[in-house]
Amino acid sequence: MKKIEAIIKPFKLDDVREALGEIGVTGMTVSEVKGFGRQKGHTELYRGAEYMVDFLPKAKVDIVVQDDSVERCIKAIMDSAQTGKIGDGKIFVTDVERVIRIRTGEEDGEAI
Repeated sequence: MKKIEAIIKPFKLDDVREALGEIGVTGMTVSEVKGFGRQKGHTELYRGAEYMVDFLPKAKVDIVVQDDSVERCIKAIMDSAQTGKIGDGKIFVTDVERVIRIRTGEEDGEAI
């Protein structure tokens, strides 16, 4: 099993959710996060004073899938989240040793 974490632009969240649903992803966790990479931050004006916004709002999507679904999920996320502009985000894929559904005690593949 693999955990896929995608950091995306917030306005792309619905597109990503829909694309993942179309390929059979039945669950995900979404968090509102802030961060920066090459995009750095930007300057804003508030009451006539400029200030630097270092951390930009992003959405983080976490899903756990079987190994044979990873590439399809990555493609769905990339196709639906990509704008071609700086700040589109990143995808991280890590191994998952064990999954347990709390309600039933099901484990691993049955718990996803």
